[in-house]
Amino acid sequence: MEILSKLLGGAPRVKIMRLFLFNPGGGFSLKEVSSRSKVPLGLARQEVSYLMGLNFIKRGKLELLIEKKKGKKVFTKKLKIAGFFLNKNFAYIESLRNLLIDYKFLKRGEIIKRFRRVGNLKLLVIAGVFIKDENSRADILIVGDHLKRNVIERSLKNMEAEIGKELRYAVLNTKEFIYRLDMYDKFIRDILDYPHERLIEKIKVE
Repeated sequence: MEILSKLLGGAPRVKIMRLFLFNPGGGFSLKEVSSRSKVPLGLARQEVSYLMGLNFIKRGKLELLIEKKKGKKVFTKKLKIAGFFLNKNFAYIESLRNLLIDYKFLKRGEIIKRFRRVGNLKLLVIAGVFIKDENSRADILIVGDHLKRNVIERSLKNMEAEIGKELRYAVLNTKEFIYRLDMYDKFIRDILDYPHERLIEKIKVE
């Protein structure tokens, strides 16, 4: 991502642009842009303002459903707040989509490195967004023992911020994985029987 960052004005801008390109039908508040891209709020505000100036994104209204409790009754209230949306009429949107989404987000060695300290890792499979297959059931499958779930989730959140998309993933211990594999579990078979890459494979999987 380093070259792209230099070309497009820095990693924060690339993260925010990917967020909108991956979610063309959705809108985000400034806080959501900041949290999902892991860009500080002040910097996110600057980048959003800059991208609005280029007409890459546009301002709109977001509808939020808020639950409120009054005594024993719970009712839902609609709240409209300022939001930001991808401008689908932006002249260079397809060129940017090809550049930022088709770009190989992370090198395979970098992905392995990010999960090196999560426990006794036995199997690490990538699919979906990492191999440009929208039909995959998951983007990452992690199998191992004594897994540190908090470390895994932190790594995944960081990757989501860089990619601009929420990752679909599964984390299983070895015993559970083998049981589900032997039972021809549909979710597991859908990952392993369709396009994927095995970055770590310490257990025999057929």
